[in-house]
Amino acid sequence: MTSTAISPEVAAEFTLPNRHKSDRRGPIRWLLSHFWRYWYIGVLILVGAFGNAYLAAVVPIVIGNAFNAILETPPRSNLLLGFVWTIVWTQLVRGVLQFGRNFSAEWLGQLYERNIRDELFASLLGKSMTFHNLQPVGDTMARATNDVREINLMFSPGINLVIGSANFILLPILLAPAYHPSLIVTPLIFLILYFLLVWQYLHELNPISARVRQTFGALNTRLAEALDGIETVKGMSQEQGEIERFEANAGGYRDASVRQGDIEARYLPLLLLGVITAAGLLHSLLLFRQGLINAGEVIGYFGLLQLFGFPTFASIFAYSQVSLGVAGARRILDLINNETDLDQNITGYDGEMRGDVTFEDVSFAYESDEDEAINSVSFSIKSGQTVAIVGQTGTGKTSLVKLINRTYDVSQGRVLVDGKDVREWQLAALRRQVSIIEQDIFLFSRSISDNIAFGKQGATEEEIVAAAKAAQAHEFILEFKDGYGTVIGERGVTLSGGQRQRLALARAFLTDPRILVLDDSTSAIDSATEDRIQRAIYAAAKGRTTFIITHRLSQIRWADLILVMGRGRVVAVGTHEDLLTSSEAYRRIFSE
Repeated sequence: MTSTAISPEVAAEFTLPNRHKSDRRGPIRWLLSHFWRYWYIGVLILVGAFGNAYLAAVVPIVIGNAFNAILETPPRSNLLLGFVWTIVWTQLVRGVLQFGRNFSAEWLGQLYERNIRDELFASLLGKSMTFHNLQPVGDTMARATNDVREINLMFSPGINLVIGSANFILLPILLAPAYHPSLIVTPLIFLILYFLLVWQYLHELNPISARVRQTFGALNTRLAEALDGIETVKGMSQEQGEIERFEANAGGYRDASVRQGDIEARYLPLLLLGVITAAGLLHSLLLFRQGLINAGEVIGYFGLLQLFGFPTFASIFAYSQVSLGVAGARRILDLINNETDLDQNITGYDGEMRGDVTFEDVSFAYESDEDEAINSVSFSIKSGQTVAIVGQTGTGKTSLVKLINRTYDVSQGRVLVDGKDVREWQLAALRRQVSIIEQDIFLFSRSISDNIAFGKQGATEEEIVAAAKAAQAHEFILEFKDGYGTVIGERGVTLSGGQRQRLALARAFLTDPRILVLDDSTSAIDSATEDRIQRAIYAAAKGRTTFIITHRLSQIRWADLILVMGRGRVVAVGTHEDLLTSSEAYRRIFSE
């Protein structure tokens, strides 16, 4: 039987309400789609940039006029104070405009950083487990932190300087002809050659900027893996080997950064600035000798040419920052656009669950080119039954139960809950009523109370304590100085294995799921505690469908049904007594 296609009503990922819809067809479109909400900030930047450049151009013009006043016979010194005050008030206004431009650019950059972080985080939460299994955590963290920060810096100071410097290039072209029409030639030549050289610069810089971001992601991946596996590294005395691997990645990042610096050092517009300044001065002096312009106009024109200095020097950094920001945007967008087969199915069925579970010819592979972890499995479980799943390591037990709550989606066949394909359920409603307690317990670096109530936000203190008592966790919690308010370490490292698993049981009991899956969840519990946990699980299993993946005979014996797994298939089904006589694979499990 082939899998039933379920058409999602929304994009194949979780979405949060009232979120801005961005255009994800390319990094530039994506960045622009975030900008249109804040167009008024862009207007403030443009007004501030043009006003700043225009008032900067006032200074050389006024100085040129002052020279003419001094050189006249007799000197018109009475005009000098007026020139001074003109410079003073124009530069005060210029300072206000420059502040507004810089503040607006920084404001826009911070808005971008916040919104993109929100969009990326929401996207990551909606990705399927297949995606998260294949995507290195360190690289994801690099994109979510450093790459997003690069987008902020792309706006302030990057684009802020680009817009500001563009106006400094335009002003000499607009104002120079007032002295003599031919004086527009030098600024125009600068404009044409400047943009050609910048285009060549960016063409060479863009790929190396992408390489810088890529090598930083690899560096961060190695760092995250080493720290996450620090116990293994130290336990096997592999510190030196990890240092060498990290140094290799750090070297790659250094080489890419040095290459970027090499390109920036050969920034040809700097040479162009010197040549154009000399050519413009020569041109104006020739016109002066011919009596076509006066000395003050030579000085004013030369001052206008000096305005080219700001865009030339600022663009060394600004264009590099813009290039890094676009490269970061591309990496973030690649992560967001990474397809996943998970759909939220907001309009799907969201009713109360009874707990009937049916597998119809189900097959599953983690990747399309991999061997199937589950192969043609069919069985049916009635609501309220307790099912033990046993088998050797690697036979697909955990993969099987994770198809129930759509941690993974089937490759073929159907998984039915209460007669409905799990893909027809609203995903949140499905997972809210199916609780899986895994062998590798994850606890957050929060209080014990918050960890227990994680699946039921707003749970009362009485409910939390009742769940802890049911999981046999209440007594050891009270032994801590702060009791339920005790903040545990990341991943629960301050607790023993048994304590972590009892907190996970309490978390599951609090949500009162209709289907409960225990994936070898009592493996780290001592024998004295095991009996109490057994009674708690037995009580919790009443009235709900329970799957237990275990090798403990004490748990297997009271199961209503036992599934024996072998190489991704169900090789035997029955009770403990029946399987002891009819299944060699079942007997082999307890003989080894």
